[in-house]
Amino acid sequence: MCLYHRVPGWVSSSIRHCEPERERYPSYLRVPGRFFVKNLIERRALIWQLVRRDFEQRYVGSAAGWLWGLIHPLVLLLSWTFVFQICMRNPPPPGAVTQNYTLYLMAGYLPWFLFQETVVRASNSLVDHASLITKTVFPSEVIPISIFFSSLINHLLTLSLVVVASLVWESHFSPVILLLPFYMVCVGLLAVGLGWIAAGLQVYVRDTAQVVGVLLTLWFWLTPIFVFEEQYPEELKFLLRWNPLALFVRAYRDRILSPALPSWEEVSGILLFSAGAFIVGGLCFRQLKRGFADVL
Repeated sequence: MCLYHRVPGWVSSSIRHCEPERERYPSYLRVPGRFFVKNLIERRALIWQLVRRDFEQRYVGSAAGWLWGLIHPLVLLLSWTFVFQICMRNPPPPGAVTQNYTLYLMAGYLPWFLFQETVVRASNSLVDHASLITKTVFPSEVIPISIFFSSLINHLLTLSLVVVASLVWESHFSPVILLLPFYMVCVGLLAVGLGWIAAGLQVYVRDTAQVVGVLLTLWFWLTPIFVFEEQYPEELKFLLRWNPLALFVRAYRDRILSPALPSWEEVSGILLFSAGAFIVGGLCFRQLKRGFADVL
């Protein structure tokens, strides 16, 4: 029997079923994670409600509302133009897809910011929603997913700004930009997978979110956004091969600023890292969530 106790109407109306009845399936037909994935698909209405609620709460009481999602990246774009192009006159590396240093930085920064915002916010998400998890039959795994989709809205606003800037400054627009949704989905798989692990550990060890912040700072400077791939010493080039964000940074720059099609090595590497992180994160979260109600 499903017991919802006292929960907001938008939650109870979105949760339609209890956990799947596993006993109907023989043990030899059970695929690990099958019910976990099925649960995510069935809770899509709940995910949408969480996304809408999160996005509205960001700008509640604000006169400009969602326009702040454009104002912040616009100020960042103008600041980088002033500092790196006008004052420091830094050129992109030789052979880069563009010689506009600001566009080169912004295009590479886009996937990182989406990834970082999702993982950082997801790490505290279960603790922030403790009342829902402890007082109702609530699928806690959907919370980090809703955070990714909420962050994706701001990502799309920033992306549109960079595309317009590329069209104005470089007179460039290529149909290969239509491949970007594929990379957004893969960034989401990677970020949600790691976000599940961070969020699950944060329930038991409250220092996890702080550790995540420190690790992401280190990860940022190991990703070729401000430090270009050509500047890496040969003995450290292996960091690029094992850094999935390096693949995303390179892919975003190529799709936004050049007409180049992705290589098979790029696509397969991104899929391997993203799907692997999502599967491992889901399996870890499934084990960790068993004690959430007791700890929270």
